[in-house]
This record gives sequence, structure tokens and C-alpha cells, in this order.
Amino acid sequence: MMAANELNAHAFLQNSSKGICQNLQILLGGFETKTGEQWLAFRNYGKYSTADYGKIASEKMSENRTLKELKVWNPFEQDQKIKRRRIFVIKLLQGILRGLAFMHDHNRLHQSLGPASVVLNTIAEREAAYLVPRLRDLAFSVDISYSSLEQNAGTLSEGLWRRASAAGAFTPMEKRAFGIADDIYEAGLLFAYLAFVPFSEPGVMDSLSLQRLLESTFRLDLDATREYCLADDRLLEAIKFLDLGNGAGWELLQAMLNPDFRKRPIAEAVLNHRFVTGAVL
Repeated sequence: MMAANELNAHAFLQNSSKGICQNLQILLGGFETKTGEQWLAFRNYGKYSTADYGKIASEKMSENRTLKELKVWNPFEQDQKIKRRRIFVIKLLQGILRGLAFMHDHNRLHQSLGPASVVLNTIAEREAAYLVPRLRDLAFSVDISYSSLEQNAGTLSEGLWRRASAAGAFTPMEKRAFGIADDIYEAGLLFAYLAFVPFSEPGVMDSLSLQRLLESTFRLDLDATREYCLADDRLLEAIKFLDLGNGAGWELLQAMLNPDFRKRPIAEAVLNHRFVTGAVL
């Protein structure tokens, strides 16, 4: 069922009258084995994911600390490395959001957005100009066209619509808005991951602990989260990154993670935010 759903989502998106989106992975075809297993074949755009990038970038932060302790530290070179990392992460965010905006414009939700669901053609920060992030893992993608919403079809979307009802979204228009906002929330958590993990050493922050910190400890209060992080020197570079543009990163993160789904921005609005456009750099 999941493979079929992913195949249908890719086939629909790749047949768009607007052309193929460069920020979505390209499906080449699918086949079924003699034992009934369904396999999909995608164009190879690289072996690394955003999760891989976060892990490698974090390890480099640890190497930098070691160099500082050995007093073979070049402050100017370190500043350049951080600048390159900021540019790379923002370019990565732009690609993720362009892919998501394309999907939403074509009435499709991702519903599985995370560090492992974005494939990268490079993780070299010096090659940021050539970086093309592509969304993958569309097995849980949901059709939010009004005809589909009125039929309330699809067992894979049952959990989404239960949460929509709990949030007060009942009509097709309200459910569509909730679904888009739900994707934006996931994109917000991915943004938080990219703001913290590549800018801190291994073990300091990971995807699950960051989500618990935001949701359970501080209940999506980003001002309180920032105050907490300020007390930990290991998170200094992450704080500096989000502080760019007089706190533009925190402002955007708070909007994307707003507890009220009606107040979250759409993907196009996030793309046009001054933090994502790179105006803060």
C-alpha cells in the first residue's frame, strides 16, 4: 500500500503542467517481485541525506574544538567555516521549502518530512552554490484536492484527519488548511534540526531530544527555549545563527511551530521570509 501510494504521488507530481520540480526526487519506475514485494527505482542524485550532513557537520565542530585546545586555532578560518555553514544550511532550507511549496500547490502533502527524507547532491559546504536538495519518502503523501477530501479516502491519512478533527478542522477547506499547516510544522522541526545539529558537537543535540525540548519542556515557547540554550556554551553557534537579523531565525521558527495551525505560514511565505532568502547574512 505504501509503495503504491508513493508511486502514485510521484507519478502525479511528475506529470504536472508546470514541469518537473528540481527539488523532488525523480521516480524512474516500479516493479513487483515474484513474492509480491513492490520496489521503486529513483534517479540517483547522491547518497547523502540531511541526516548525514548533520552528523558530519557536527563531527567537524568537535574537530574544531580539539584544534582550539591544541592551540593550532585560526579564528579567521573558523569564522569563514561558520559563514559557509550558514550559507549552506539556508540554501538547504530554500530547496526543502521549494519542494514542499510545489507539492502543496499540486494538492499533495508530504507527511513524512525529516532529516532522512531529503537527499543531497553534495554535503561540501564550499559547494553550496551547486547544492540541490530533493524531497523523497512520499509513502505517506496525502491527496488534499477537494474531491478527495469530500470522499475522505485513504487509510494512510486516517491519523491526520483524526488530529484535524481534534483541532477543530471539519470542513474540506479546514482539513486542507490543517494538512498544509501540519507539513509546515514538520518543516519547522526540520529547520530546528538544521539550526542546532550542524552547529553543535555530537551528543549535544539530536532530532528527538530537540523535539522533546521544544514540545514537552517549553511547549513551543521559543523565547523560553532561547533563554535555556543561552546557558549552554555548546549551543552558542546555533543561537548566533538563529539570532541573525535581530532574531529572524527564532521569529520564523516560532511561526512555523505555532500551536494554532491557523496561524502557521504557508510554504511560499516561509520562502519569502528574510531569514530564508538569506537577507540576514
